[in-house]
Amino acid sequence: MHRHADGYKAQIEAFYVEAADRVAAHLDAGRSVAVLSEGDPLFYGSYMHLHVRLAPRYETEVIAGITAMSGCWSAAGLPLVQGDDVLTVLPGTLEQVELARRLGDSEGVVIMKLGRNLPKVRAALEQAGRLAGAVYVERGTMGNGLSMPVAEKLDDTAPYFSLVLVPGWSARP
Repeated sequence: MHRHADGYKAQIEAFYVEAADRVAAHLDAGRSVAVLSEGDPLFYGSYMHLHVRLAPRYETEVIAGITAMSGCWSAAGLPLVQGDDVLTVLPGTLEQVELARRLGDSEGVVIMKLGRNLPKVRAALEQAGRLAGAVYVERGTMGNGLSMPVAEKLDDTAPYFSLVLVPGWSARP
């Protein structure tokens, strides 16, 4: 089911409503609740769906995490932007033409939500003339992480914890 389909949206909405109701039941019973999140909980994180439903009614403390993108560019040792470079974060779920357009309008780019979108992302990178500098990072903040040029990644498989980094910084010393 496509992410913009009404049925998909309804299923996701129902899931987060139920999850928030379950957490609220514990809070109403006087218990403390902690929600653990990979990366930063309010940047492309699932926790944000609970937060918007619960924070208006309950005292909430969000502890900032390290975003996947910053963890990955650090693990890959890849300087991404500097000076007046603009960093753009794109979801790989965008249509190829939109990905290519935005890649062409940006210096440094992070493409998140890779997964099954890798072939489309690779095509958009090529279309925008950005394939040569693009780096694929898989599980970049985990012990079994790896990074390589996208042009050298020959298969189309990308796990959930993967992204593409496209460095700006064209005026390197």
